[in-house]
Amino acid sequence: MRMLVTGGLALAAAVGALVVIGPMRSEAKDYGQAAQAFPVIEPDLLSTIENRLKRAEASGELARTNEMFAKRVEAKVRRPDPVSGITPARTARSWDFDPSVTMERDIRDQKGNLIAAKGQRINPLDFVSIRQDLVFIDGDDAEQLAWATARYSDLKAKIIFVAGSPVEQMTAKKRRFYFDQQGKLTERFGIEHTPAVVAQAGKVMKVSEVVLKPGGPS
Repeated sequence: MRMLVTGGLALAAAVGALVVIGPMRSEAKDYGQAAQAFPVIEPDLLSTIENRLKRAEASGELARTNEMFAKRVEAKVRRPDPVSGITPARTARSWDFDPSVTMERDIRDQKGNLIAAKGQRINPLDFVSIRQDLVFIDGDDAEQLAWATARYSDLKAKIIFVAGSPVEQMTAKKRRFYFDQQGKLTERFGIEHTPAVVAQAGKVMKVSEVVLKPGGPS
């Protein structure tokens, strides 16, 4: 922290010096006194900032601020903001998602050979296979969590939370969990309810929202 502040102050001081020096070639003229003049008494801003930082460091305030910031970051990592608008599935539904994209420009390799032309539609599933299903659940819903972990192993699927703490559950369940940060995946697939499963079906991805029966897996 001290190294960053000192380096930043040195750079700012250098820029400030150039501003104070101003244009090197200028003509000095006496235009007279148009109004009453006052001396500049504003303290140097950089010195003020540096002094405040030194006082904060000496008093321990800087350390407390850093600790508070670190705790906030850790809390966000352990429990990210839940994906808004996702609710438990009450009606089963499924649909196909076509992952094809249209190229916005020509794509060439290092030798200049054309790989894909602008306007060409490319389906990634023509070249790769998705071996693991994507299973979206509310990690705070014990029923959804039990259903997903009983039905899917780590090898068979990636279990992705839309709410809850994947870190806490990884510790408790001794397996890996993921989180749909900012709802990018659920939005892309059009998922509105959980549990939801995304699995490859030929050249498309089949998306299914599953209704859990009370008291047991669906």
